[in-house]
Amino acid sequence: MQIGKLVDKLLIKNVVGNSNLEIQGIEVDSRKVKPGDLFICLPGITVDGHRFANDAVVNGAVAVLIEKDIDLPSHITKIRVSDTRLAMAILSAEFYGHPTSKLNLIGVTGTNGKTTTTYLIEKILNENNKKTGLIGTIQMRIGEYTEKTFNTTPEAIELQRFFKKILDHGGEYAVLEVSSHALDMGRVRGCNFKSSIFTNLTHDHLDYHDTMEKYRETKSLLFSQLGNTYDNLPKAAIINLDDEVSNYIARKTSAQIITYGIHNKADVQARDIEITSKGTSFVVDTFNGSIPLKLQLTGKFNVYNSLAALTACLVEDVPLERIKSSLETFEGVRGRFERVEAGQDFTVIVDYAHNPDGLQNVLRTAKQITKGKLLCIVGCEGDRDRKKRPVMANIAVDYSDYAILTSDNTRSEEPEDILMEMSSELISKNLHSGRYNVITDRREAIYHAIEMARQNDCIIITGKGHETNQIIKNNQFIPFDDREIAFECIKNKRILF
Repeated sequence: MQIGKLVDKLLIKNVVGNSNLEIQGIEVDSRKVKPGDLFICLPGITVDGHRFANDAVVNGAVAVLIEKDIDLPSHITKIRVSDTRLAMAILSAEFYGHPTSKLNLIGVTGTNGKTTTTYLIEKILNENNKKTGLIGTIQMRIGEYTEKTFNTTPEAIELQRFFKKILDHGGEYAVLEVSSHALDMGRVRGCNFKSSIFTNLTHDHLDYHDTMEKYRETKSLLFSQLGNTYDNLPKAAIINLDDEVSNYIARKTSAQIITYGIHNKADVQARDIEITSKGTSFVVDTFNGSIPLKLQLTGKFNVYNSLAALTACLVEDVPLERIKSSLETFEGVRGRFERVEAGQDFTVIVDYAHNPDGLQNVLRTAKQITKGKLLCIVGCEGDRDRKKRPVMANIAVDYSDYAILTSDNTRSEEPEDILMEMSSELISKNLHSGRYNVITDRREAIYHAIEMARQNDCIIITGKGHETNQIIKNNQFIPFDDREIAFECIKNKRILF
């Protein structure tokens, strides 16, 4: 695509150089630039992309999008705008042919439940002749085609490329996890959502948003950006009515509102809930009738996830009986309340819970289905929300019989410093003496819990879920999979005992 055509939709810009050059791709990482690419200089919190413009030129960039003037070789076309991040969203959508105008796009936002909800929607739609692509924390996929993702919601360039891939593979629908970071940074600008789902809002990401009020406001952007018209594509805002900010979210949108919940009277409502170690059963009353459900998923939080997915698919005219079939055969998502089985007589569960509400939910559920003692392994990430560290430790000790505080992705911080902050309130108040331990090494912590476990006990290993690496100092990624470590520990225990 020619530069002139690409930037035509930017209302204010200053183009210096040859606007007839053909652009082969768009990049924000100078190391990934290929010959013929446009390089976008993004001003970051710690690194300014303008510093790497010349590196991009060396790698073959023929044009550069900038916010401030920089020295570049004379043959390089410079496009100057006031906001390169906003311009990036516009140019990315244009370059990839506005793929979301040809897709039915469903976005899911909230502190917890995004991944499971998107996987449920994907399964229901795919099993009902609506070919669907998925983009989120774990991966992007459409049919047999997959790509690894590195953010819950990718940058605008990557996101539009993924949508184009979904179209190219015959996709009719796309379902997307939408993080608060992505909303704040404008990554989903230019995405034409048909439906948006709000799962819940609880303590998380305050290192980024500062306050819960700012976090709430950012989440609401997905609903205010649904549009203000009632034309060919009816828009739906699907909201968890049991969450205390649901009314706030509802006031932010012009879309038609459909509610779901358990405790408050909603358009889609669960009742008669029974939770066991084998799954969860309940009756759901909807605007299209009532039906009993028996999920393989365990826990009240999965009732909410299922209600959200069911509601979204009812909006897409999937019959209730067909939704039931898909929900009842769903076996779960990798790293979400996932059991590790190695022939042991106790339960081991790996879960991604990495914030207070998520941890509380999984521990409550585990307590309900555990006959023996409940052991919890918990850590907190480095360079992330420090306010939640003592809260997480307190929840782990309060809801389990024995807790082990250990390392997660420590990044630039010393693991001992993180653990000291986690245990600070427990130490100062001399709480729960003998109910917890601090083991810095995560592998050792998992081994210790499994050595302690006896028949009918349950171990919950939280924080990393599906992740297969641990991030330590100098941004090093070392192989580490909670599920593999736990399996290895159980096998060794069986040999020893």
